[in-house]
Amino acid sequence: MRFKFTYISFYTVMLFALLMFNSTFLISQDVHFSQYNGSVINLNPAFTGFFDGDYRLNGIYRSQWSSVPVPYKSFSLAGDARFKPKSMKSDCIGVGIMFNNDKSGDTHYGTNQLYVSGSYIHKLNKDSTLLWTTGIMAGISNVGFNYSRMTFDDQYQNSTYSSSNSTGESFTKNATTFGDFNFGTALQYAIKQRAFVQYGISYHHFTNPKLTFQNNTSIRIDPKLNNYLCFAYPIGVKTDIIAEILYSHQGKYNEVVPGAMVKFLLDEKTRQAVSVGLYYRAKDAVIARLGYQVKTLTAGVSYDVNTSKFIAATNRRGGFEIYVTYIFKKIIPFAPKTRVCPIYM
Repeated sequence: MRFKFTYISFYTVMLFALLMFNSTFLISQDVHFSQYNGSVINLNPAFTGFFDGDYRLNGIYRSQWSSVPVPYKSFSLAGDARFKPKSMKSDCIGVGIMFNNDKSGDTHYGTNQLYVSGSYIHKLNKDSTLLWTTGIMAGISNVGFNYSRMTFDDQYQNSTYSSSNSTGESFTKNATTFGDFNFGTALQYAIKQRAFVQYGISYHHFTNPKLTFQNNTSIRIDPKLNNYLCFAYPIGVKTDIIAEILYSHQGKYNEVVPGAMVKFLLDEKTRQAVSVGLYYRAKDAVIARLGYQVKTLTAGVSYDVNTSKFIAATNRRGGFEIYVTYIFKKIIPFAPKTRVCPIYM
């Protein structure tokens, strides 16, 4: 086991090396959630089907900066499944589908995305304590805005605004659609019961798709690299500590979100638990998180307290977020190997 644990540690060292050599922590271009564990397929397609169960449904909603004239609202719905083909002795495959919607500003500038994903989950040892998964995601994205809600300087004449005045602006179109592809891989090592370490790396928009409303082919979406590390360990009979960090790099922008949660086990039989935590999006927000789990249902809420220069407009009010995940697990009926004769026979 020493070599396998070192294998994971190598990636951990590489992650922190990336953080040390890049000190410009800004907001990424892509849609993202503060509770990145509440939308794992958005985080990395390798997490498709990577759960204990057969089917999983997930939804997450975010409302940000509602106190200013340009609020952001985002939600994501996803469903995935894990299958074990008869031809595979121990490995599994995962398949999933996901829809994302994001809308912001007075012009309702919005993004709609529909993705399908697939993964291959492989056991690196017999007892399943070390798992490796890799996945790919393909989909289409539609981005657009409502031109009729826009106003321009040229429409103000003699200090009077008129929508009938010429705007002086020209858009070839107010919506565009393009294909998108992402892929990723992840490792998970189970140290003991309730203790594990997980690392994943994913690469998004690797075809560098065009995003333009004026047929300018030089305007493209930058590829994004996600690094995710999670470590969970029991610090008491019914208390666990969960530490996470997400590092994203896209174009000239970087985002780092470290944090930790304390999880309290209330009922071992039903796996009922509550968790509280604090995270920090560098140079942007402090994130308070609260989670709840019972059986295969997991839910979480969070609130961002804005700490960036935008506090002049937000008064430190950031974003509210909520997610729910439910896993369906088939109950395999018990079938005795031998028939038991009734006592009266």
